[in-house]
Amino acid sequence: MEIANPSLVVLLASGMLVAAFLYASVGHGGASAYIAAMAIAGIAPAEMRPVALQLNVLVAAIATVKFFRAGHFRWPLFWPFAVVSIPAAYFGGAITLPGSAYKILVGVVLLYAGWQLWWSAHAGAELRSQRQVPVPLAMAIGALLGVLSGLTGVGGGIFLSPLLLLFGWAGTKQTSAVAAPFILVNSLAALAAGLVRNPTLPPDYAWWLMAAVVIGGWAGAEYGSRRFANPLIRQVLALVLAIAGSKMVLV
Repeated sequence: MEIANPSLVVLLASGMLVAAFLYASVGHGGASAYIAAMAIAGIAPAEMRPVALQLNVLVAAIATVKFFRAGHFRWPLFWPFAVVSIPAAYFGGAITLPGSAYKILVGVVLLYAGWQLWWSAHAGAELRSQRQVPVPLAMAIGALLGVLSGLTGVGGGIFLSPLLLLFGWAGTKQTSAVAAPFILVNSLAALAAGLVRNPTLPPDYAWWLMAAVVIGGWAGAEYGSRRFANPLIRQVLALVLAIAGSKMVLV
Protein backbone atom coordinates (compact mmCIF):
# COMPACT_ATOMS: atom_id res chain seq x y z
CA MET A 1 0.00 0.00 0.00
CA GLU A 2 1.42 3.37 -1.02
CA ILE A 3 0.36 6.67 0.51
CA ALA A 4 -0.73 8.87 -2.37
CA ASN A 5 -1.19 12.05 -0.34
CA PRO A 6 2.20 13.81 0.19
CA SER A 7 0.78 15.91 3.03
CA LEU A 8 -0.09 12.74 4.93
CA VAL A 9 3.50 11.52 4.53
CA VAL A 10 4.78 14.83 5.89
CA LEU A 11 2.36 14.61 8.81
CA LEU A 12 3.39 11.03 9.55
CA ALA A 13 7.09 11.89 9.34
CA SER A 14 6.66 14.87 11.65
CA GLY A 15 4.77 12.84 14.21
CA MET A 16 7.31 10.04 14.08
CA LEU A 17 10.20 12.46 14.48
CA VAL A 18 8.65 13.64 17.74
CA ALA A 19 7.85 10.06 18.81
CA ALA A 20 11.42 8.94 18.07
CA PHE A 21 12.76 11.76 20.23
CA LEU A 22 10.47 10.89 23.14
CA TYR A 23 11.06 7.14 22.97
CA ALA A 24 14.81 7.33 22.41
CA SER A 25 15.09 9.56 25.46
CA VAL A 26 14.06 6.55 27.57
CA GLY A 27 16.00 3.96 25.54
CA HIS A 28 13.07 2.71 23.44
CA GLY A 29 12.78 2.36 19.67
CA GLY A 30 9.26 3.77 19.38
CA ALA A 31 7.58 0.97 17.41
CA SER A 32 4.36 1.21 19.40
CA ALA A 33 4.05 4.89 18.47
CA TYR A 34 4.89 4.22 14.82
CA ILE A 35 2.27 1.48 14.63
CA ALA A 36 -0.25 3.77 16.31
CA ALA A 37 0.44 6.53 13.78
CA MET A 38 0.18 4.14 10.85
CA ALA A 39 -3.06 2.72 12.22
CA ILE A 40 -4.56 6.21 12.44
CA ALA A 41 -3.34 6.89 8.88
CA GLY A 42 -5.13 3.77 7.65
CA ILE A 43 -2.06 1.77 6.57
CA ALA A 44 -2.74 -1.95 6.10
CA PRO A 45 -1.79 -4.17 9.08
CA ALA A 46 0.43 -6.35 6.86
CA GLU A 47 2.56 -3.29 6.07
CA MET A 48 2.74 -1.95 9.62
CA ARG A 49 4.98 -4.64 11.09
CA PRO A 50 7.95 -4.49 8.67
CA VAL A 51 7.95 -0.68 8.53
CA ALA A 52 7.72 -0.40 12.32
CA LEU A 53 10.59 -2.88 12.71
CA GLN A 54 12.77 -0.97 10.25
CA LEU A 55 12.18 2.30 12.10
CA ASN A 56 12.71 0.54 15.42
CA VAL A 57 16.11 -0.79 14.35
CA LEU A 58 17.34 2.68 13.43
CA VAL A 59 16.26 4.39 16.64
CA ALA A 60 17.22 1.51 18.95
CA ALA A 61 20.69 1.38 17.37
CA ILE A 62 21.21 5.08 18.04
CA ALA A 63 19.92 4.77 21.61
CA THR A 64 22.15 1.74 22.23
CA VAL A 65 25.27 3.68 21.26
CA LYS A 66 24.31 6.80 23.19
CA PHE A 67 23.44 5.06 26.47
CA PHE A 68 26.49 2.78 26.18
CA ARG A 69 28.81 5.76 25.72
CA ALA A 70 27.20 7.43 28.73
CA GLY A 71 28.27 4.43 30.84
CA HIS A 72 24.84 3.05 31.79
CA PHE A 73 24.92 -0.34 30.02
CA ARG A 74 25.23 -3.56 32.10
CA TRP A 75 26.10 -6.75 30.21
CA PRO A 76 25.12 -9.13 33.09
CA LEU A 77 21.65 -7.57 33.06
CA PHE A 78 21.28 -7.71 29.27
CA TRP A 79 22.40 -11.16 28.13
CA PRO A 80 20.00 -13.41 30.13
CA PHE A 81 17.02 -11.70 28.49
CA ALA A 82 18.52 -11.39 25.01
CA VAL A 83 20.06 -14.83 24.50
CA VAL A 84 16.65 -16.50 24.25
CA SER A 85 14.63 -13.56 22.96
CA ILE A 86 16.58 -13.38 19.66
CA PRO A 87 15.55 -16.82 18.30
CA ALA A 88 12.09 -16.33 19.81
CA ALA A 89 11.69 -13.02 17.96
CA TYR A 90 12.76 -14.70 14.73
CA PHE A 91 10.13 -17.37 15.30
CA GLY A 92 7.46 -14.75 15.99
CA GLY A 93 8.50 -12.73 12.94
CA ALA A 94 7.99 -15.76 10.72
CA ILE A 95 4.32 -15.98 11.73
CA THR A 96 1.72 -13.92 9.87
CA LEU A 97 -1.45 -13.40 11.84
CA PRO A 98 -4.80 -12.75 10.13
CA GLY A 99 -5.48 -9.01 9.80
CA SER A 100 -8.24 -8.96 12.43
CA ALA A 101 -6.19 -10.95 14.96
CA TYR A 102 -3.15 -8.74 14.36
CA LYS A 103 -5.19 -5.58 14.93
CA ILE A 104 -6.58 -6.86 18.23
CA LEU A 105 -3.19 -8.07 19.47
CA VAL A 106 -1.46 -4.83 18.52
CA GLY A 107 -4.32 -2.79 19.97
CA VAL A 108 -3.86 -4.53 23.32
CA VAL A 109 -0.10 -3.94 23.09
CA LEU A 110 -0.66 -0.23 22.42
CA LEU A 111 -3.03 0.05 25.37
CA TYR A 112 -0.43 -1.63 27.56
CA ALA A 113 2.29 0.64 26.18
CA GLY A 114 0.17 3.66 27.04
CA TRP A 115 -0.32 2.41 30.58
CA GLN A 116 3.38 1.65 30.92
CA LEU A 117 4.39 5.13 29.79
CA TRP A 118 1.89 6.72 32.18
CA TRP A 119 3.21 4.57 35.02
CA SER A 120 6.86 5.19 34.17
CA ALA A 121 6.27 8.95 34.32
CA HIS A 122 6.11 8.51 38.09
CA ALA A 123 9.07 6.11 38.32
CA GLY A 124 11.78 7.00 40.76
CA ALA A 125 15.37 7.95 40.12
CA GLU A 126 18.35 5.63 40.04
CA LEU A 127 18.36 2.88 42.64
CA ARG A 128 21.34 2.90 44.94
CA SER A 129 21.49 -0.90 44.89
CA GLN A 130 19.90 -3.35 42.48
CA ARG A 131 18.84 -6.93 43.03
CA GLN A 132 20.56 -9.66 41.08
CA VAL A 133 18.53 -10.96 38.13
CA PRO A 134 17.64 -14.69 38.36
CA VAL A 135 19.01 -16.06 35.07
CA PRO A 136 16.34 -18.78 34.50
CA LEU A 137 13.55 -16.27 35.09
CA ALA A 138 15.21 -13.70 32.84
CA MET A 139 15.54 -16.27 30.04
CA ALA A 140 11.88 -17.27 30.35
CA ILE A 141 10.82 -13.62 30.21
CA GLY A 142 13.12 -13.03 27.24
CA ALA A 143 11.57 -15.93 25.30
CA LEU A 144 8.04 -14.63 25.88
CA LEU A 145 8.92 -11.06 24.96
CA GLY A 146 10.83 -12.22 21.89
CA VAL A 147 7.82 -14.05 20.45
CA LEU A 148 5.53 -11.12 21.22
CA SER A 149 7.93 -8.64 19.63
CA GLY A 150 8.16 -10.74 16.47
CA LEU A 151 4.41 -11.16 16.17
CA THR A 152 3.55 -7.48 16.64
CA GLY A 153 6.55 -5.56 15.32
CA VAL A 154 7.49 -3.95 18.63
CA GLY A 155 10.91 -4.58 20.11
CA GLY A 156 9.78 -5.71 23.56
CA GLY A 157 11.23 -2.80 25.49
CA ILE A 158 7.81 -1.57 26.61
CA PHE A 159 7.43 -4.87 28.46
CA LEU A 160 11.01 -5.32 29.69
CA SER A 161 11.50 -1.82 31.12
CA PRO A 162 8.69 -1.90 33.71
CA LEU A 163 9.79 -5.36 34.86
CA LEU A 164 13.36 -4.17 35.45
CA LEU A 165 12.10 -1.23 37.48
CA LEU A 166 9.33 -3.09 39.30
CA PHE A 167 11.59 -5.88 40.58
CA GLY A 168 14.45 -3.53 41.41
CA TRP A 169 16.82 -5.10 38.90
CA ALA A 170 17.92 -1.72 37.50
CA GLY A 171 17.54 2.01 37.90
CA THR A 172 16.00 4.20 35.22
CA LYS A 173 19.18 4.92 33.26
CA GLN A 174 20.36 1.32 33.38
CA THR A 175 16.90 0.18 32.32
CA SER A 176 17.07 2.43 29.27
CA ALA A 177 20.60 1.24 28.48
CA VAL A 178 19.49 -2.41 28.52
CA ALA A 179 16.12 -1.87 26.82
CA ALA A 180 17.70 -0.23 23.76
CA PRO A 181 19.93 -3.16 22.68
CA PHE A 182 17.20 -5.63 23.67
CA ILE A 183 14.84 -3.86 21.27
CA LEU A 184 17.56 -3.71 18.62
CA VAL A 185 18.38 -7.43 18.56
CA ASN A 186 14.73 -8.49 18.70
CA SER A 187 13.74 -6.10 15.91
CA LEU A 188 16.61 -7.32 13.73
CA ALA A 189 15.63 -10.96 14.31
CA ALA A 190 11.96 -10.36 13.55
CA LEU A 191 12.81 -8.27 10.50
CA ALA A 192 15.15 -10.97 9.18
CA ALA A 193 12.41 -13.58 9.55
CA GLY A 194 10.00 -11.39 7.61
CA LEU A 195 12.51 -10.78 4.83
CA VAL A 196 13.21 -14.49 4.46
CA ARG A 197 9.50 -15.13 4.06
CA ASN A 198 8.75 -12.11 1.88
CA PRO A 199 11.86 -10.28 0.55
CA THR A 200 10.56 -6.86 -0.47
CA LEU A 201 11.92 -3.32 -0.38
CA PRO A 202 10.37 -0.75 1.99
CA PRO A 203 7.53 1.31 0.46
CA ASP A 204 8.54 4.69 -0.94
CA TYR A 205 7.06 6.69 1.94
CA ALA A 206 9.06 4.65 4.49
CA TRP A 207 12.32 6.33 3.46
CA TRP A 208 10.95 9.70 4.59
CA LEU A 209 9.88 8.14 7.88
CA MET A 210 13.35 6.65 8.34
CA ALA A 211 15.00 10.02 7.87
CA ALA A 212 12.62 11.55 10.40
CA VAL A 213 13.20 8.96 13.12
CA VAL A 214 16.98 9.09 12.71
CA ILE A 215 16.89 12.83 13.43
CA GLY A 216 14.44 12.49 16.31
CA GLY A 217 16.14 9.38 17.71
CA TRP A 218 19.60 10.93 17.71
CA ALA A 219 18.38 14.05 19.53
CA GLY A 220 16.27 12.07 21.99
CA ALA A 221 18.98 9.57 22.87
CA GLU A 222 21.51 12.37 23.34
CA TYR A 223 19.10 14.13 25.69
CA GLY A 224 17.90 11.04 27.54
CA SER A 225 21.32 9.50 28.15
CA ARG A 226 22.36 12.63 30.05
CA ARG A 227 19.13 14.01 31.52
CA PHE A 228 15.84 12.71 32.86
CA ALA A 229 12.86 12.85 30.51
CA ASN A 230 9.96 15.15 31.32
CA PRO A 231 7.12 13.11 32.96
CA LEU A 232 4.46 15.25 31.26
CA ILE A 233 5.79 14.23 27.84
CA ARG A 234 5.35 10.57 28.69
CA GLN A 235 1.79 11.17 29.89
CA VAL A 236 0.78 12.93 26.67
CA LEU A 237 2.29 10.13 24.60
CA ALA A 238 0.50 7.58 26.77
CA LEU A 239 -2.85 9.15 25.88
CA VAL A 240 -2.02 9.02 22.16
CA LEU A 241 -1.17 5.32 22.39
CA ALA A 242 -4.34 4.61 24.35
CA ILE A 243 -6.46 6.29 21.68
CA ALA A 244 -4.75 4.39 18.85
CA GLY A 245 -4.95 1.11 20.74
CA SER A 246 -8.67 1.57 21.36
CA LYS A 247 -9.18 2.31 17.67
CA MET A 248 -7.48 -0.93 16.62
CA VAL A 249 -9.36 -3.07 19.14
CA LEU A 250 -12.81 -1.57 18.60
CA VAL A 251 -12.88 -0.62 14.91
